[in-house]
Amino acid sequence: MRALLEIELDTAAANKLIGDGTMAEGLQQLLAQLKPEAAYFLPRNGRRGMVMVVDLQDEATLPSVVEPFWAQLNATVDIHPCMNTDELLEGLRRLAT
Repeated sequence: MRALLEIELDTAAANKLIGDGTMAEGLQQLLAQLKPEAAYFLPRNGRRGMVMVVDLQDEATLPSVVEPFWAQLNATVDIHPCMNTDELLEGLRRLAT
């Protein structure tokens, strides 16, 4: 299942990781684990933010996806099921049958 992650980092936690030089390594580890289809980094509500599209094997995958953001970055995480154009068209086709 494809999912859109919207992540907002806690400023104090992110500042600490940037200050001690571990932010880049931690992000690289998370990206290597999640293997996102797309990842973007942006300001979000006045804080550091990320938006990622990831593939979840199943619902039981959720804790391993979101927990590192909560535990390591004190982040807020919103997750939404999403689809690409081909999947939307297939879903619409199924409605018609």
